[in-house]
Amino acid sequence: MLLEMRDIRKTFSGVVALDKVNLRVRAGEIHAIVGENGAGKSTLMKVLSGVYPHGSYSGEIVFEGQARQFQGIHDSEQLGVVIIHQELALVPLLSIAENVFLGNETARHGVIDWMAAHSLTQALLRKVGLRESPDTLIAHLGVGKQQLVEIAKALSRKVRLLILDEPTASLNENDSRALLDLLLELRGQGITCILISHKLNEISRVADAITVLRDGSTVETMDCSAAPASEDRVIRAMVGREMAERYPRRVPRIGDTVFEVRNWRAYHPQRSERAFIQDVNLHVRRGEIVGIAGLMGAGRTELAMSIFGRSWGQRISGEVRLHGKPIDVSTVERAVRHGLAYVTEDRKGNGLVLNEDIQFNVPLAHLRGISRAQVIDHGRAHRVAQDYREKLRIRCSGVDQKTLNLSGGNQQKVVLAKWLFTNPEVLILDEPTRGIDVGAKFEIYTLIAQLAAEGKCVLVISSEMPELLGISDRIYVMNEGRFVAEMPTAQASQERIMRAIVRNERTAGDAQRTE
Repeated sequence: MLLEMRDIRKTFSGVVALDKVNLRVRAGEIHAIVGENGAGKSTLMKVLSGVYPHGSYSGEIVFEGQARQFQGIHDSEQLGVVIIHQELALVPLLSIAENVFLGNETARHGVIDWMAAHSLTQALLRKVGLRESPDTLIAHLGVGKQQLVEIAKALSRKVRLLILDEPTASLNENDSRALLDLLLELRGQGITCILISHKLNEISRVADAITVLRDGSTVETMDCSAAPASEDRVIRAMVGREMAERYPRRVPRIGDTVFEVRNWRAYHPQRSERAFIQDVNLHVRRGEIVGIAGLMGAGRTELAMSIFGRSWGQRISGEVRLHGKPIDVSTVERAVRHGLAYVTEDRKGNGLVLNEDIQFNVPLAHLRGISRAQVIDHGRAHRVAQDYREKLRIRCSGVDQKTLNLSGGNQQKVVLAKWLFTNPEVLILDEPTRGIDVGAKFEIYTLIAQLAAEGKCVLVISSEMPELLGISDRIYVMNEGRFVAEMPTAQASQERIMRAIVRNERTAGDAQRTE
């Protein structure tokens, strides 16, 4: 047994986050930890890695047969325990080599040996399957490659136990598959991995064992070495109940067209000659949920942001109509005034002020709603936040709790509350369930269905095709900045969506070769 965590208990301001959690990890296995948001998964790993030092929790950590008392990350890394957080700890304007050896520099006589660092980085990059030069800036890499750089950085520290917290949450299917393949390779080299993920299909593919946490306690550990545990069994353990259906049942009541975008075109903000969004036309009817499918880089987020107050792009042209009349969406303020709302895919960077509490964040997009004579009424703000806390079932100690300390699913509910308070007619949801568990996903799907039932127009961008097929009434397929297909969900499938993307790519490639 490589690792044992015994009776771990951790509290925050009197709120119990972990309650006598036990975890046993064998050497050379991939051990998955699953649970709903707020179950304590990330907290447990922060205890293990020394982010929460010994003395701030009770219980015992035994690593390689000896009791350990980590006072910080440096202590755990000295023994080969390395954690890669969901928010990557890379410096964008430094090179790959500089990041890999940051804080662990190779030096001779107190002077950094850059030639050695470059050579060692090249060897590490080959191990993780990257062909980039060690001199490449992190800012020039996609998220998938940045994840691989983080793993290379861990390997440079002679990792024995690699902890990955939601490593594929921001990756497309191809990058996710490559990362999981790498974990299997590392297992073959004797490196033990702990994997936190909400994607049960990925867990079933690679995990040798699964430990389920619920409400800060260990529920069950499943041995998957002989046969993978079924998703139904894992979900039942996570949520404490059967979930016969992943998506709420609804009977759509679709009315007339409310929202239209015509001949929309937007140029890249840094490359003014490149038309990134090209001649897009879309419409959404009253009470309709419309999905936008596509691979990463297809332009879905850029389209949404360019429509919502021209938050992305330059030289934007086209027309936005509401109830058949053109509206001015040239600024975010004007877009909101006309009834548009945009829930960003980056809830931590652009959706919330993390160091502020729920009460501060919920009314942030509609301060007039809590003001009297242009002065904020804090009592009213408290009542609004409390109302949405109850409506959306936000799990927190109170609306004065900082959003930084909420789980991902509850942070997402706060972002939704912020925009629902504006009472929008058109709600654009960009990756609304990214990085949240199956139970919280169902709650958000139910909320989306309720909004549609109230007559709202809902536009959903998602990288998870089953999600779009499960909640949408109609789907647009986007590739390389344009819509390449449109289909009712009843006639859609993952294969048909992918076929539309591939066919378009092949056509575009043929056109380029003939030019």
